[in-house]
Amino acid sequence: MANKVAICGVDTNKLPKLKNYELEDLMKRVKQGDELAREEFVVANLRLVLSVVQRFASKKEKADDMFQVGCVGLMKAIDNFNIDLGVKFSTYAVPMIIGEIRRFLRDNNSIRVSRSLRDTAYRSLQAREKLTREYKREPSIEEISKEVGLDYKNVAFSLDAISDTISLNQPVYKDGSETVRIMDQVSDNKNNDENLMEQIALKDAIIGLSEREKLILNLRYFIGKTQMEVSNEVGISQAQVSRLEKNALKTIKKHIDEY
Repeated sequence: MANKVAICGVDTNKLPKLKNYELEDLMKRVKQGDELAREEFVVANLRLVLSVVQRFASKKEKADDMFQVGCVGLMKAIDNFNIDLGVKFSTYAVPMIIGEIRRFLRDNNSIRVSRSLRDTAYRSLQAREKLTREYKREPSIEEISKEVGLDYKNVAFSLDAISDTISLNQPVYKDGSETVRIMDQVSDNKNNDENLMEQIALKDAIIGLSEREKLILNLRYFIGKTQMEVSNEVGISQAQVSRLEKNALKTIKKHIDEY
């Protein structure tokens, strides 16, 4: 599937490649109600949908079906995107596209989950999407359980029952030097009890970082800024930002491995 040229009648080799400033200009026009700009923006981001579909290459479902479902997620992302947040559209859109495809795969999953468990999971997913829009971040299991009025263990178990196991380091989109990974988009709220020690180790590791390293990680992975944008904000070169970011991540990984 990764080498496929035509998908849903779209020749992926002929899709336009727009620069970031061109996409930003288009999005401003979209938010002003320009339908032609919206159509152009959708076409310009079909590569984004395709890149997400490719990570599900091992699934039996047809790529065409997943591509169409991913386009639904793209449309939702366009409608809900806030240009005032200072976040790249791709950073915002990827989890929404993934969510649509994963819902499609769950609904067509041969492994049957009880109706009550599935209902709990769907209520939790709806609450997660709602809270994500409100908080501008991924909500915790406790926040989701409070929203739906259920015990957090039941919520966690239901979400785990309908989810596939994936690597948080798996890339889902790449644009030049920018690689968006699962861990950049969502936090792992499915196994709170099992991952308690890792969470403690992560907090301890972050505490041990320098203030500049903390600031860079916050801007890069929580705000969603590029290295160049961080460079301009912090007042150092992009090369220094890259070095400090890599050192900080290496320190965190080593601390967790040794914990």
